[in-house]
Amino acid sequence: MPIKADSWIRHMAEKHGLIDPFEPGQVREVNGERIISYGTSSYGYDLRCAPEFKVFTNVYSAVVDPKNFDPTSFVDINSEVCIIPPNSFALARTVEYFRIPRNILTICLGKSTYARCGIIVNVTPLEPEWEGHVTLEFSNTTPLPAKIYANEGVAQVLFLESDQPCEVSYRDRGGKYQGQTGVTLPRA
Repeated sequence: MPIKADSWIRHMAEKHGLIDPFEPGQVREVNGERIISYGTSSYGYDLRCAPEFKVFTNVYSAVVDPKNFDPTSFVDINSEVCIIPPNSFALARTVEYFRIPRNILTICLGKSTYARCGIIVNVTPLEPEWEGHVTLEFSNTTPLPAKIYANEGVAQVLFLESDQPCEVSYRDRGGKYQGQTGVTLPRA
């Protein structure tokens, strides 16, 4: 008999340290206050962002170049909320540290609560044998300031399991974002 998806995620979290810290249920309230949910869902895991943000700024008129990224393009903010200016962008990281097994691929998608407000989380895969904090990219597509809440749900990862391990994993390739912690800027 096949294992139910939410049981599979709990099993993988316990056996492989898949997600740390791991929340086995869906958290919708903290200290009597309603929050944007996080934790295990039916076929995925709703992750949280930490209170570390990098918000794009044009104060120094830097050019955004993925091959030669200028860190002065950002302002660092450590707070339980982050206000992203209109038509701007911010980076954050997950609270959770992920260790993806060799036969799993995950896809990280934004939560609809944020998408319905015009705040888009970049879709990104977590490849087999990648590990680290996920660097999250938030785009404010609106002409208004937008608010992101730390320690609440911001995105969901969906897990795709193969019946066999991949031939070459992210670790095998020596991926440049392997083991990242904190908000990680682009690397050439």
